Amino acid sequence: MPQLHETLVPVFEEVVARNPGEREFHQAVREVLESLGGVVAKHPEYTDAEVIRRLCEPERQIIFRVPWQDDAGRVQINRGFRVEFNSALGPFKGGLRFHPSVYLGIVKFLGFEQIFKNSLTGLPIGGGKGGSDFNPRGRSAAEVMRFSQSFMTELYRHLGEYTDVPAGDIGVGGREIGYLFGQYKRITNRYESGTLTGKGLSWGGSQVRTEATGYGTVFFVDEILKAAGDSFDGKRVVVSGSGNVAIHATEKVHQLGGLVIACSDSDGYVVDEAGIDFELLHEVKTEQRGRVSDYAAVRGGSARYVAGGSIWDVPCDIALPCATQNELGVDGAERLVRNGCTVVAEGANMPTTPDAIRLLRDAGVRFAPGKAVNAGGVATSALEMQQNASRDSWSFEYTEERLAEIMRSIHDRCLETAEEYGQPGDYVAGANITGFTRVADAMLALGLI
Repeated sequence: MPQLHETLVPVFEEVVARNPGEREFHQAVREVLESLGGVVAKHPEYTDAEVIRRLCEPERQIIFRVPWQDDAGRVQINRGFRVEFNSALGPFKGGLRFHPSVYLGIVKFLGFEQIFKNSLTGLPIGGGKGGSDFNPRGRSAAEVMRFSQSFMTELYRHLGEYTDVPAGDIGVGGREIGYLFGQYKRITNRYESGTLTGKGLSWGGSQVRTEATGYGTVFFVDEILKAAGDSFDGKRVVVSGSGNVAIHATEKVHQLGGLVIACSDSDGYVVDEAGIDFELLHEVKTEQRGRVSDYAAVRGGSARYVAGGSIWDVPCDIALPCATQNELGVDGAERLVRNGCTVVAEGANMPTTPDAIRLLRDAGVRFAPGKAVNAGGVATSALEMQQNASRDSWSFEYTEERLAEIMRSIHDRCLETAEEYGQPGDYVAGANITGFTRVADAMLALGLI
């Protein structure tokens, strides 16, 4: 494990002591701190003002009970969270995740990552995250609505377009955002479109928001390839997951000349040597809410479904982990290296374990972290906020070009910063340092906040 700068060791020890058992949060903090040795040596003012210690402590943590009634009339109880982590750059901004794995440590890890991701966009948004251990899978639309309404009945008092602006994440798509916004409007008697993003196009949503994280991921990889004098042409790509990010990453890879040959879900993965059929995958997963095994059954011929196992067994040139945290471990990384993979870019939040990241980088694989690669989603959310504030609407083409410009800018800033701090080509260091310094400078400017 890389050594921390001596001034950062007590900071990390304090984080672990103050947040016991929250291993994902510890992992996220350490991953950033490992990149900051050169920064604190060059800028002692950050240490003198305890900026990093303050940055590791959320401004506000909200935990609440969410009672709701299922279709059988039974009362169910879930737990809701919102961690408002840092607002030095703007209102808190980050998604809501509805999944049984959600607990405070997950939300804090996601919120901490969100600070730097939002900073990298160059847009005026702070970092936050939220969610619940509610599982929408297998629930009726009426049950999801009742849960969402109960969740918002507590959370609404902490939100606002100048305070905290949630969006979707795992388990929270357009349907859930609709129910949440409807309840917010009902309680407040205000049509504040900018209070939630990811809305439907007919009621304040932004073009490209659905596609943004997947598209942005691929735009970033395209820049990695261009920087190496390469392109997507003829590249075999593996995309883990089959949710919103994975589906639209698949679409954009194909548009840029690559071939996505495999995708997955929690039950297994499908290999389609003819290339994953984006439209069929979208229909099965989004409209039918089915599984990748259903895709394979309908696709037939070129598609082969593998129950269980690891998608990282599939030989590829480029791997895009787009499912969930810590899904790509050492074993998977070893197989990717052995099979000739040259680029790994994180479409999900922290999907690669620290040991796997070190293995990939030591093997010469170009590795790019999620806080840079998947920033397209929150960037387009900020564009949605901008349109809502001006009562405006932009075309799909214009919004996509804005997204592409932002992703190119993030890529270039990461490379420039890595070069400045003596780590040329290191996207991890470049992303962490770039994201950190912008927030840190704002915190210094705003005084003791």
